[in-house]
Amino acid sequence: MSHLALFVSLPTKASTGRMRVWRSVKALGCATLRDGVYLLPDSADRAATLDEVAAQALEVGGSGEVYRLSGCDEAQEAALRALFDRGAEYACIAEEIKELGRSQASLDVAAAARKLQPLVRRFEQVTRIDFFPGEAQRQTLSLLDDLRDAITRRVSADEPTARQADIPRLNRADYQGRTWATRARPWVDRLASAWLIRRFIDSDARIVWLGSPADCRDGWLGFDFDGAAFSHVGSKVTFETLLASFGLDSAPALVRLGELVHCLDVGGLPVAEALGIESLLAGLRASEPDDDTLLARACEVFDWLLKSYEDKTT
Repeated sequence: MSHLALFVSLPTKASTGRMRVWRSVKALGCATLRDGVYLLPDSADRAATLDEVAAQALEVGGSGEVYRLSGCDEAQEAALRALFDRGAEYACIAEEIKELGRSQASLDVAAAARKLQPLVRRFEQVTRIDFFPGEAQRQTLSLLDDLRDAITRRVSADEPTARQADIPRLNRADYQGRTWATRARPWVDRLASAWLIRRFIDSDARIVWLGSPADCRDGWLGFDFDGAAFSHVGSKVTFETLLASFGLDSAPALVRLGELVHCLDVGGLPVAEALGIESLLAGLRASEPDDDTLLARACEVFDWLLKSYEDKTT
């Protein structure tokens, strides 16, 4: 594998320029080969970005050049790759996750959730510059998911548990004008699933908000609770189960939206815009006591997201 090498030299008096370059290489996740030589795995996007950093050095009277290099043998290649190891960063985050896990039961749920968010952000920041992910990332992600689940279950004991089952392909024509039921005070997966039902599955759907899953009547199509017609299956959240059930998982924009819903509902691989969307939906939920009104406003958010994803995937 080839690497990009930024060779940069700055005048000793150019403290501001030196700081700009240092912040840039740090944000990009560059490894330091030696003083003034910074590495990134080779790609066209990273080459363009390093060219910009080199230009920053030139602007303050220094020099900056970008080259391609690779190890002479497997040992050298392994040594270069080892420079990008993020194990220590993951270990630090993992220790803080464990500490919050030990103390979260004694905290207010809202306080525990607030303390979790900076850890999520730090994990996402590290994964963005983890060019060779391995066991350290997997273990930290598992700890993060477990803690998120523990906090979520303190908020709602009715959160569904995933079951192992095949997902049969269904005909949308058989699911028109139905009553669909889910738990009241919906959060991301339920809101997104209700939006998906009305936009792509059953445009005349009647959505009923249940005080308890036991309130679901015969003939109603339940979603996102244990025993519902549509809920978590394997690694899929309810939104993703609906996509697979009705053949909507061939649409890249909807699949991308499913990744966002999955990230916000049960954790997993980070999605860049997740925290912003989570904050927006949390604000909507706090300001709208009526679930029908909340869904109507959340539908606008998912409409905007879908349009954005469609533009990017085309």
